Amino acid sequence: MRTRRWSYSAGERGRNRVRAFEHPATGLIYLEFSDRTRRRRVALGHRNRNAAKGKAEELATALRNSEAPPAPELTLQSLFDNYLREVTPEKGESTQDHDRRAAALFLDCIGSSRKVATLNRRDWDSFIAWRRRRGDKRGGKRSEGKLRARVIEYDLKFLQSAINWAVMTRDTAGKFLLERNPLKGMPWPKDGTPNRPTLTDEQYEKLLSASARVGTRCTLALVLAHETGHRIGSIRLLRWSDVDWSTGVIRWRGENDKIGFEHETPLTRDALAALDAARRERSSVGDTWIFTSSRTINEPSRHLFRDWWVRMEKIAELAHAPGQGWHSLRRQFATELKHTPLGDLCHLGGWKDPQTVLKCYQRADETTMRAALETRASLHPNGLFARSRSA
Repeated sequence: MRTRRWSYSAGERGRNRVRAFEHPATGLIYLEFSDRTRRRRVALGHRNRNAAKGKAEELATALRNSEAPPAPELTLQSLFDNYLREVTPEKGESTQDHDRRAAALFLDCIGSSRKVATLNRRDWDSFIAWRRRRGDKRGGKRSEGKLRARVIEYDLKFLQSAINWAVMTRDTAGKFLLERNPLKGMPWPKDGTPNRPTLTDEQYEKLLSASARVGTRCTLALVLAHETGHRIGSIRLLRWSDVDWSTGVIRWRGENDKIGFEHETPLTRDALAALDAARRERSSVGDTWIFTSSRTINEPSRHLFRDWWVRMEKIAELAHAPGQGWHSLRRQFATELKHTPLGDLCHLGGWKDPQTVLKCYQRADETTMRAALETRASLHPNGLFARSRSA
């Protein structure tokens, strides 16, 4: 039967509790207690239990007398007020707008006075269900289509970011705003199998022909998306100074990239030709935006690129498929270059994680699979050997 070791506790749990206990090997007595923000353990240097009890009582009394009044528990309203004031201003303009929208959504759904430390799985699931029922009202109207999981995930990531910030931030008394993240490890919402259509070469040629009727800038955007495989958001914010005409290389700035990936890639002949055609139409280039209108110096609008795509599809008489857009060209790029070493492909298309390419962008096709089966080798004790094919 296991011998129970001696210990003695004084004070109130969670307030000024002090525990005296014997070391299992030496028998020396230690005191264990919380000193504001951390747990401490002190050796008394003796084995006298009565003296240890008295010391524990004395320390518990001292802790109670020096105790500061408890800080009010962090509410959802207070969390968002602090986060929006101290963190959000450091983000991009569109992300700032989203932070404010997401905060309003959580306050509307969960309540401004709710204690952050009490949030749980029910609140997480309830917000997801409420968000889906509510739909997208950014334009003042309820969206007709189903709200996608990634939109709700974006809102939830804001909440997680705010809570994680509170866990790492101290108040004026030196205490953390929140001891732990109560929503850590919660599952993100899923849509099932996502729609990830890939543009075919025939569809691209039709769009390319249609783009000429939309305008030179539209054609350039389409060619660059097709030839570089980059996100349309990064293409939209390119400047003429990013193009090195002497080496045929283009720079992708980290501040304009979704994942902050700053890198350079070579340009194809088609991409250089499209850039040169657009350059000839401009009176000056320098460090200006490539896609800005000649009538303004403002940053090109993302809505302009969306409108270009809609107009191209209509002119080309292509039936719109759910999920099809500029990103379809990125999937086409990854699929057509699937035989390229994965490290080179990631750099060419602006991916950091190879698994993202394999999971979300490359598409399996029957021709490639049949070719792989035709070249399958046979495994022998001495290694792989070409299979003998029957006539």
